Amino acid sequence: MKLLLITAIEEFEKEVKNILKHSGVKAFSYQSVKGFKNNGDELKNWFSSDNVEIDSLLFTVFIESRYVDEIYIRIQDFNSKQKTFSHVHIATVQLEKSI
Repeated sequence: MKLLLITAIEEFEKEVKNILKHSGVKAFSYQSVKGFKNNGDELKNWFSSDNVEIDSLLFTVFIESRYVDEIYIRIQDFNSKQKTFSHVHIATVQLEKSI
């Protein structure tokens, strides 16, 4: 079992939901968050503007490992077609136990 954390600007909500629905995800949750980028380089291109809060979404997905690669491929494909600085970001966390 894996935990996926996906962040995206609010404008990408429909697309992220569509990716999840068509990638084996049976359920997920999401919430509004404020993205912020300082002038530091470690978050380069995470958010498009410096020192500005961005209305974003954080998706939380618990999923079987076999579906993870498909989600990454779909997100990478979506990002490659964007003409904006903002992209969908995803991180995977291995779960030791869950109930």
